[in-house]
Amino acid sequence: MSQQATPVRPAPRSRLRRVLPLLIAAWLVLEIWLVTVVADVVGWSTVLLLLIAGVVLGGMVIKRAGRRALAAAVEQSKDPQSAQPQTGTTMTVLAGLLLIVPGFLSDVLAVTLLLPPTRALWRALGRRTAKRVLNSTAPVGADRLADAMRLQEQMRIHRPDGKVIQGEVVDPAQGPQGPDTDYRPPLTH
Repeated sequence: MSQQATPVRPAPRSRLRRVLPLLIAAWLVLEIWLVTVVADVVGWSTVLLLLIAGVVLGGMVIKRAGRRALAAAVEQSKDPQSAQPQTGTTMTVLAGLLLIVPGFLSDVLAVTLLLPPTRALWRALGRRTAKRVLNSTAPVGADRLADAMRLQEQMRIHRPDGKVIQGEVVDPAQGPQGPDTDYRPPLTH
């Protein structure tokens, strides 16, 4: 008995996933433009030194955040009751990564993640965005669940190298009951 799988349409892309590549490209163009403007004012050697300083400073910020997180984890493992929750490590690491990325716009954004007043604004924005995303997700309905099950079944058919394995589903009650294990003496001539 052969079963035909109905094609499953991929879920429509969210607005952010459609616009994100454009935003990244605009960010890169803006960063390059800003580097050239600053280079015209202060010179290319100074810009190069500033970019290298950003990489070094970003590495130091990430290292410091890692040490703080490790110290907090060690303290919590010794005495779980007395350990204070470590907040801001993710934002500090993100700031370090933005400092490492070449460009002045990313450096300004990194500084806003490091300074306490603007860090509080980023946290509030993050909470608001997370709440909005969680409230906007629709519950999984039976039709979406059925589509997911069909997609999972189709994925099982494909081998990792992408080749499709042709075959048909056989009911075990009607098909062979297992491998042939009967002993057969060797043929003699």
